[in-house]
Amino acid sequence: MFVHKKNKNYFHDKKLLLRIFGSVKTYWLIMCFAIALMICGAATQPALALIMKPLLDNNFSSNYNYKLSIPLILVMLAIIRSICNFLSDYLFALISNNILFNIRTDMYRKLLGSPDLYYLNIDTGKLLNKFTIDANNITNSFADVITTLIRESIIAIALLGVLFYISWLLTLIVIIILPFMFVITRFFIKKIRAISKDILNMNSELTRLVSSSIKGQRVIKLFNGYDIEKERFDFVNKSLKHFSMKAALADSALSPLVHFCIVLTLSIIIAVFLSKPSNMMLTIGDFGVFIAALAQIPDPIRKLTNAFGKLQKVLVSADSVFSLIDAEEEDDSDSIIMNYSAKGNIDFLNVKFKFSENDNPIIDNISFHIKAGEAVALVGRSGSGKTTLINMLSRFIIPDSGKILLDGFDINKMTLKALRANISFVGQDLILFNDTIISNICYGLYNISIKGVEEALKAVNLLDFVNSLPNGLYTKVGEDAVLLSSGQRQRLLIARALVKNSPIIVLDEATSSLDNESERYVQDSLEKLIYGRTTLIVAHRLSTVRKVNRIFVVDSGKIVESGSHNDLLSKKGLYSSFYNIQFGE
Repeated sequence: MFVHKKNKNYFHDKKLLLRIFGSVKTYWLIMCFAIALMICGAATQPALALIMKPLLDNNFSSNYNYKLSIPLILVMLAIIRSICNFLSDYLFALISNNILFNIRTDMYRKLLGSPDLYYLNIDTGKLLNKFTIDANNITNSFADVITTLIRESIIAIALLGVLFYISWLLTLIVIIILPFMFVITRFFIKKIRAISKDILNMNSELTRLVSSSIKGQRVIKLFNGYDIEKERFDFVNKSLKHFSMKAALADSALSPLVHFCIVLTLSIIIAVFLSKPSNMMLTIGDFGVFIAALAQIPDPIRKLTNAFGKLQKVLVSADSVFSLIDAEEEDDSDSIIMNYSAKGNIDFLNVKFKFSENDNPIIDNISFHIKAGEAVALVGRSGSGKTTLINMLSRFIIPDSGKILLDGFDINKMTLKALRANISFVGQDLILFNDTIISNICYGLYNISIKGVEEALKAVNLLDFVNSLPNGLYTKVGEDAVLLSSGQRQRLLIARALVKNSPIIVLDEATSSLDNESERYVQDSLEKLIYGRTTLIVAHRLSTVRKVNRIFVVDSGKIVESGSHNDLLSKKGLYSSFYNIQFGE
């Protein structure tokens, strides 16, 4: 059924607002108290105009005590208003910061539970902005919007009530002008909404660009990429400035236009009153109070129009944040095996997989069996499907068809936690956290003794190095472990796998980035790691797979050869050609 785009946007915005308000439900009691305080504070504004009426009606010859009480009343009203506004603002800040905490918690938990493919497709800059700019916009700006809408609406309604009380006829003029103000406000709100999306996208691009420049600063310097990066940054920076100025223009134009409508209304009312004052049935005091109340209306109206403009930015940010919170999680719904200690028998049965953007399958009907304790290598050209295969074992990637069995059990029937507890991974991406050496080795593990950690470090030839550091095991490795060499990082990862002591080891190009000396140390450590464990190795360096039990040669998503190193060399096939290319034989 066809749905008009405006109606679709309206319902989408309404849904976003309801979700934001849904976050407030937990704090409804605090919210009600804050609103009550705002009402008390807002009620003081029209009172300022009303207390002057008796003075004007009597030409300032009212009761002497009443005249003396006016300054005291003004001070009391100011104190009441200040206290009410302070308390209501504080309570709204309390609510907004609690909501921000909850939203970021939900976002981070969803991020950790997102499928592997989500990380491959997401823009890092946009993802970081969701946690910083967008989440802040929702809570902080939304709190400002709500307090402004409630407080200024109450003030505007109270002032209109005073106007009706004094003269309903003159107030009709105000009401006639209101639709014009609404049309102007709606036009600019739509503009601000569109520009806010452009600003959000450019902020994401700025975050991504700066992050990329920090990581690639050596490449930029070595290849003289200063001008290239400056040009990229200037484009993003200028675009951000352009969109920000457009937003400022729309914001700046809205308030004066609304203010002009109000002044025009005021001018018409004064003209009508002065033309036929006798028909208005108003005293001087009535007219003075009417004008005083009307003169106060521009301020709440201006703040309300600004709030509606800010609300558009909130909705854009809410759309971004909730897109992460609503993202698909790793599916664990059919899992029935909660705990399992695997022996290590692995079966791939007619497994197929194709990335959505590809026409051809990257894994095409592959089947093989690995016995417990057996070491198997996957070799082949880049893009042949090796890494995709090993990622399926941990359920980072789900096959389109076929099954993967662990000790005869379908891995989809195991919870992700139970499955992954049986698998250790050492890859070419040396992921170590900005924490201590011991925390990195024991990451995700509990009840690991210091002795166990030291034994693992000794096994990877790092214990002497760690003991030589000023803080030993409690030395921080720095961001991206910059304080360690590549070989040391790799051996720390192997130590982590040793401490985990899982029955299955997955090695993905574990020595690809190392020099020959470092590779020798790491290879020795790897041999200790894989001893007695089921091991899957992805490698381009064929020197690292000579001793494995079997080698699978993968090409175009299929296993085209299998056997031991010597068997495959004797076949003079694809493996033999790879070997001859690497070793010049």
